[in-house]
Amino acid sequence: MTTQSTLDVIVYAPALTIKDGRTLAVVHGMERTIPGVRLEWRVADDGRLISLPQRDAWLTEGTKDGSFPLVCNGDESYPVTIYGLQTPARRAPGRQPLLDVHAELPLDEAVIAAAAEVLVGVAEGARAFWGHATPSSAGVEIARQTRDPVHKPGIPPRGLPALKLPEKIRAPEIPHRLGWLNYWSAAAAEAIGFPDPTRDVDLLSRARRTESGGWVVQLTDAPLDLDNPAHLDALQRAYERFPEIGGRAAP
Repeated sequence: MTTQSTLDVIVYAPALTIKDGRTLAVVHGMERTIPGVRLEWRVADDGRLISLPQRDAWLTEGTKDGSFPLVCNGDESYPVTIYGLQTPARRAPGRQPLLDVHAELPLDEAVIAAAAEVLVGVAEGARAFWGHATPSSAGVEIARQTRDPVHKPGIPPRGLPALKLPEKIRAPEIPHRLGWLNYWSAAAAEAIGFPDPTRDVDLLSRARRTESGGWVVQLTDAPLDLDNPAHLDALQRAYERFPEIGGRAAP
């Protein structure tokens, strides 16, 4: 809908069931955190925007096959979207199917200010294991860290560590990768060993607990920009601190 920079929010949660109430919890959680945004539109196959006067009922009925359909705010000049997909068991950590929730927002001052709340609203609504909110430009490069000798050969960008494919990671609580803002459920934090009061002083200065007992951990004050050497260093140090992320720890 636009070429402007975006903030991409992705969370990974237990798989949806039919008419799962978490679908509405995710959408309502996102709406609560962005003033004035209502996600009451859908996009037709031909690209037309169609109003959803009974949005909640439509979403509830549309929650099937482990996914939920895209809804948006209907503003092509300021697009906000969210939808849910299913990762099948054969491609998921621990061979457990997952719900992947994907949201996209313009990367402007208002969204930057609300980004942590948006991530928490989506993640806790989905009862997610983990997730992140990252500017699209950095997110593309971080996604290129995932490598496999057979299925995805190559070298990660910027000297960042190679991360395993999700299906090669032992449990769904272990994050696949890092981002600018990181949501770790209580189970995910325990799996990666966060927090350590001695080793995580810097991260704890930009972290907070959530109502469910999880954490939101911010790597850099400004949105992550891998052209900024200080930001790249912060990302590399976080990977060094948490070798479990991306399945890199010795089994």
